Amino acid sequence: MNRTEPETVAVSGMSESSADAAAALTISDLQAWYGESHILHGVDLTVRRGEVVTLLGRNGAGRTTTLRAIMGLTGRRTGSVRIGERETIQMPTHKIAHCGVGYCPEERAIFSSLSCEENLLLPPMVGASSNAMSLDEIYEMFPNLKERRMSQGTRLSGGEQQMLAVARILRTGANLLLLDEISEGLAPVIVQTLARMILALRARGYTIVMVEQNFRFAAPLADRFYVMEHGRIVEHFVASELESKMPVLHDLLGV
Repeated sequence: MNRTEPETVAVSGMSESSADAAAALTISDLQAWYGESHILHGVDLTVRRGEVVTLLGRNGAGRTTTLRAIMGLTGRRTGSVRIGERETIQMPTHKIAHCGVGYCPEERAIFSSLSCEENLLLPPMVGASSNAMSLDEIYEMFPNLKERRMSQGTRLSGGEQQMLAVARILRTGANLLLLDEISEGLAPVIVQTLARMILALRARGYTIVMVEQNFRFAAPLADRFYVMEHGRIVEHFVASELESKMPVLHDLLGV
């Protein structure tokens, strides 16, 4: 299969140079290792400001490692990771976060000894304060969290913990969100709440990169899709091409 390069995709109403200027995240020839294990083999992708982009692929394809490599959480990494106009490949993780990046890992990392509201108040500001959501805005988006605001993290359901993990990032002012399998193992009603959240955040101008195994959740939300296999991007297409790409996705993902 021929590899589809990100820069070949036309952007309606934009020249190639203006599309590059509008990029929130640009990754070029990204290689990453865990110890001696070489996981990413030259990943290239571009995410424009205000887009929702989904990384698809089977387990072990390198999708989570891509998010971790963006944040500097792998071992050695080489290549280029530009957040806006800033090259971050040599930055430590805390400085990458202060470029306005919020990472929601699959394990959620809720502080169990703190209440729901204390978890929301804990994170530091990493982006512009104008991007940070207030508690009232958070509670409007996630009514469940308002009802459980005094409950300890250990007393929240799995779905409520996932809402809290995402909401906590929105309090920091980050405007580039990296979301890893946020729908995994959750009840359909919670998945629907998270889908509405993604659409609301896109409407507010957030840029979102999602790793998702749940194709039905991701398909109606994303503007563009990248498919990974063996640590490489093997397919790239826009939402309008989704139907025509289904035979390819069946082969690559078994969807």
